[in-house]
Amino acid sequence: MAYLDNIRTFLRVYELGSMSAAARDQRISAAVASARISQLEDHLNVRLFQRTTRKLHPTEQGLLFYDGARKIIDAIETAEAEITHVTQAPRGSLHIAAPLGLGRRLIAPLVPAFRAAYPQISIRLRLSDRKLDLAAEGLDAAFFLGLPEDSTLHIRKITDCPRLLCAAPAYLARRGTPATSADLADHDCLNLRYPGAPEFRWPLQTPAGLRRIAVAGPLESDDGDVLTDWALAGQGIILKPAFAVAAHLTAGRLVPILPAEPPLPVQMGVLYPHRRRQDPKVRLFIDFVAGRVRTAVAGGAPDQLPR
Repeated sequence: MAYLDNIRTFLRVYELGSMSAAARDQRISAAVASARISQLEDHLNVRLFQRTTRKLHPTEQGLLFYDGARKIIDAIETAEAEITHVTQAPRGSLHIAAPLGLGRRLIAPLVPAFRAAYPQISIRLRLSDRKLDLAAEGLDAAFFLGLPEDSTLHIRKITDCPRLLCAAPAYLARRGTPATSADLADHDCLNLRYPGAPEFRWPLQTPAGLRRIAVAGPLESDDGDVLTDWALAGQGIILKPAFAVAAHLTAGRLVPILPAEPPLPVQMGVLYPHRRRQDPKVRLFIDFVAGRVRTAVAGGAPDQLPR
């Protein structure tokens, strides 16, 4: 087992590019992670990484060893998954990712109930609005909103999430309420900005058909919850899934606008590598989340999540 532990640590160091990050991921100390890499290098009689003050870079031998090592661990995990399926006692770790708002409101609240049902499965949940590389970061599945670009992964649609435009009463009192989608050009629109993001065009269903409205404003962020906070502070108009702002709408902190020209719904789904398709614990978690999220989204409120 020690040799397999060394290989697993090597894979995470390679994928995360950092000894400390790999150590945190595996819940071991950096010293233990470093010792495992040294033991593996001694066993193979090669150097696997070039060490700098900021990052580790795989050597040519490290690049070659990674492919074989990944196949070994994948084969072991597949075999374990098949045994788990037979014994009906799912166990192991799941590395799951989701966008910040979706993860906080719909995914994370379900984890305690899932753990109660399957106590031998541990969950490592990573929340980020940035695009993630599932293979490089060792993720088993990543929930998403929108249209994923990576066609090499298995995609499962969960539901369509209604969206709306809204703003704080203070902003509308100061700037006026848009009467039509064309009026958005004269308003401050709060947009999610991330590396590689396209120009901002909000897809609205108007009486004349679908229109993609160019919008702009003085504030942008790569965190969707920051945009909501700015909207609550009266800084502009946001486009959000209904579940993300349901509580603010109910309390009157935000007001829906242009109800006759609603945005297109956004697809919610999950991506996972094809090699994870037959892993029972991956299927269990996705099925568990999917059924409960559909109920919550249909009601428009995250506090309606069935536990």
